[in-house]
This record gives sequence, structure tokens and C-alpha cells, in this order.
Amino acid sequence: MSYSSTSARLAQSSPSVSLEKGAYRLRAPPRIRTISKTRIQPLQLHPRAADSSRSAYQKQMAVLVIFLISATVSCFGAAYYLFTTRWDLATLSSLGDASDNPDSLSPSSLLSLSSSLSSVLSVDSSEKYLAYLPHSGFHNQRIAFENALVLSRLLNRTLLVPPVRLGMTPVYYLPFDQLRDVLANATKVGLEHCKEVRLDGSQDIPPECMDYYDFTYVPWEWLVDLSKLKTEQRVLPCWNLTDAWLEDRLNISHNDTFFFKDTARNHYSFLDFTPGPSSSTTALSRKYIESIQISALAQRAERLVFLGTLMGSSRLHLRNPTYYQLRARIREQMALTNPLLAALAEDVRAALGGQYLGAHVRLGDGLFRENGAENVRLTWWRLVHATLGFSIQDTLALEKALADFDVDASGNAAMTLAPPRIPLDIPALRVPHPPLPPLNPATNLSFACPGTLHTAPALTLLNTPLFIATDVAAPHADPLLARFTRTFPCTFFLADFRAQFAPLDGLVSGADGVRLRGFVVPFLDAMIAGRAWAVVGTEQSTYSAFVADVLWRRYHGFEIVQRG
Repeated sequence: MSYSSTSARLAQSSPSVSLEKGAYRLRAPPRIRTISKTRIQPLQLHPRAADSSRSAYQKQMAVLVIFLISATVSCFGAAYYLFTTRWDLATLSSLGDASDNPDSLSPSSLLSLSSSLSSVLSVDSSEKYLAYLPHSGFHNQRIAFENALVLSRLLNRTLLVPPVRLGMTPVYYLPFDQLRDVLANATKVGLEHCKEVRLDGSQDIPPECMDYYDFTYVPWEWLVDLSKLKTEQRVLPCWNLTDAWLEDRLNISHNDTFFFKDTARNHYSFLDFTPGPSSSTTALSRKYIESIQISALAQRAERLVFLGTLMGSSRLHLRNPTYYQLRARIREQMALTNPLLAALAEDVRAALGGQYLGAHVRLGDGLFRENGAENVRLTWWRLVHATLGFSIQDTLALEKALADFDVDASGNAAMTLAPPRIPLDIPALRVPHPPLPPLNPATNLSFACPGTLHTAPALTLLNTPLFIATDVAAPHADPLLARFTRTFPCTFFLADFRAQFAPLDGLVSGADGVRLRGFVVPFLDAMIAGRAWAVVGTEQSTYSAFVADVLWRRYHGFEIVQRG
């Protein structure tokens, strides 16, 4: 199936692609003008001399035409090379900026990336690789990266690792060919002048710079520690996956590449076993259309196996205990470890007295906002009943006593008479953690509690500080979050710790000059929640699952929870 026409339409409608329009447009050279004050009269020649002159003139013109054709081909070749290697150049040119600016991306991270890129200039022609196409938000990119690391290890292939895209304009899933085209063009090369554009309204913003500051790219190693993984398998940071780049840098031709061109988000899954005669492949693949045996994929002779999307916690169906543990070790390494963010999270933890409750409440978009009242109530019950140990009767009585905080999207009071059904978390029950230390409400907070403390002995546990990580812009004024602030008088949000996260204001990407504060605040939010005595999340949120399954357990030294 061809996607050429669809891809062309997408290129016209995609903000990321439209950014690039004109950046690589080739213009004809200016006409050569002869400057002369006196008009030169042609010489009058003998007929034979005239014929000879015309012959010489024709030869000169032929040479000139050949020269111009050669020059044109050379120009197009140079322009095409610059286009296909533009991410490399952008990365390497950012090193000077990063080194000169102490608030920009860690120079060591970018130098490591540059070293990896330059090392492929003398590539081993027998080395085999695995590539994939990332998309969507950070956590979907993370899940795809985890799956790619596992697959590349099982296939004994070097993994080509794209950077992390952070921002307000994600690249959403598309079928393989279209997604590859969009990613190849979603760069900022040719837009270097946008760094100088002021966003304070004092000047008009050029059209091509309208969404320049809406996204940026960072290497994975700026967010997570891959040093242990890199001792066990080879990964190669790669900011370009075009055919031209692969052939130029890795000496991999299109004919030496095996493509898995998915046409749907849930097209392929990968199995580490052979389905038996009583089991259909369709049943084993669960929600995926086709199942691929990893052992069969390992037999491919091509130097590059190129996959599309790898997003989905259940995309790898693993039964081999060794492989299952390998995936667990890889997922463990996805805990956020950026030194600056970790230091700021520790500052907030200390300000909260060292022991507090955590909740990750997602309400800001889509179905999470639509189902906000139900999700908030379930999270509240998990905190009060499942975490703090209040009985069902006491939790229900508390909820009814404060019923006016439970409002729906219209602002109407909603009285719920029956307790909600709290789903049993089977994956978490499979990996129990050691008992937690006793919970003693902290008295050494750096801030006064916003609410009035409970005085009844039966409610004193509710005076425990509660930190809520949320995507709500004004959490103190949100009616749904009032359920927490009315119950827990010592409820805090990240906005309450401006002094602690002030250093983020100076964090700038050395690659494109974009300020990173708005992009990394959700990471800091999650890292603080993950340091809590106990944490609960939002139902069906991959972000909440990451906080509870990986961050909280890693920060407390427990085995992580695997889902899928």
C-alpha cells in the first residue's frame, strides 16, 4: 500500500513539518551581469575568420554548459547531504553552546552523544542493528524505548536510539512510512534565527518560528542512567534514520534493511515462544493483529531490522523467565535520575518533613478530565482506605460528612452512597515489598499547613502531609482536588515550592536555546511523589503507573512492578 499522497497531505498539515518549509529550498544563482560604461562594438572579421570564431565560441559555450550542469549537480548533492545529515550537525554544533552556558544541557551528556555519533565513521561492516520509530508523549516514548532495548538484546543487535522529544506538540502515531517522513522533517535546522526571536510581544514572530519553542529534544542519558545497560549491550544515539544517513554513516543500504511496516498502532507483537497447536496466534497476540516470533526474527541476515511503533507495555509477550527478568532490569533503569531534578526533589522532601503521602492525579486532558470525578474519588479512597487503613465504614462516613467537596463538571454536589469498587492490583501483588516503617505525621514542616488540622484522635493520620503531583494548571482552585484539600489539611502542590524549583528557570537546551522548565516540571512532580512514604495514582494512567511501579519502588529499594 502506498502512502505517498497521504504523506504529502500530512506534510502540509503538520506544524512540525510546516516549520521546515523553505529551510532547504534551492534558489537559482543570480544572473551574471557585465558592468561596462562603454558599449563595445563587435569586430568585423573575414568570413573564414568568422567561421573559426563561431566554432571556437560554440566550443566555449559547450564547455560552459557542461560546467554549469556539473555545478548544479554538485549543489543539489551538497544540499541533499546537508538535509539528510542535519540532526548530526545540529547536535555537534550545540556542544559549544552547552559548554559556554552552565545552565544548558549537561555538556557531558552531549559530548557522550557526539562521541557515539563520530565513532560510527569507522563502523564494523558486519555489525547488525535494530531501529524503531518513537512517537507520542514521553511515557509512550519510554515504553517503546524499553521494548526496543529488550528486543535488541534478544536479537544481539546494536540499538539505534532516537532522542526524547519533549513539548506541547507530540508527533502522534502514523503508519510506518508516514511516521518516518514526519520524524525526518521534525527538526529545527534552518531555523537558527528563531533563537533570537523575543516572545514578550515586542516584535512580530516570523511564521516559521511560531512553534519553535513548543518542543525540543534531549538525549535519553540526560534523564536516566544507562551506564549499567551499556556494559551489557551496545546502544548508538542516532538523530537521523533516513536512508541516506544510514548508508553514509553505517554503510547500510536500503536492500540490506528488513522493514516491519506497521499500518496500525496495534499491528505487531513479539513472542519468545512458539504457539502450540491448541493456541491460535490471534489469541496469544491479545490485542495485536499479528504475532512475530523473536526466534524467527533473530534469523534475519539483513544488517538492519527496522520496526515502526514499539509503544505498548504488552507488545512483548515473554514467557522465558530469563527474558522476563531482563525486561525488569531494563525497566528499572528508566527511573529518572537527572542530578538537578533529583536534588530539587530532595529539597522538597526535606521541606515536607521527610515523610509524607503522595498522589499522582491526572486531570488535565481528554478522558482523564471527562472521568475526573470518578478517578479522583477512587484515588481518594485508595489513600484513605487502602493506604491509611481506615475501615470502609469510617471512610464512607468521612466522605459523607464532607460530601459538599464532591462536585461534578457542572459544579453540582454529588452524593455517593456506596463505596467504589477498588480494582485488585494483581501485578503489584505478585511482587510484594517489605513492610513500610510506621507512619508518623511530621511536625517539622518548613511550611504552615494550608488547612486546619484535625483534632479528633481517629483523624490525626489525615494530618500527614500530602503531596499531589498533577497536570492541573491551578490546583488550589480546582473543585475536584478540593476533595483532597478538605480531607488532608497539609496538602501541597509543586507550586507551593517555588523557591525549591527556581533553578529550573535557568535550564536551557544547548541545542536549540529552548528553556526546559515547562518540559521538566512533570518529571520533578513525579520524582517528588515517588519519594513519598506511599503513593497512589490515577486509574489507567501510564504516567501514574510509572510513578508507582518504577519510581516509588526504585527510590525505596524495592523490586519494580512489571505490567504487560
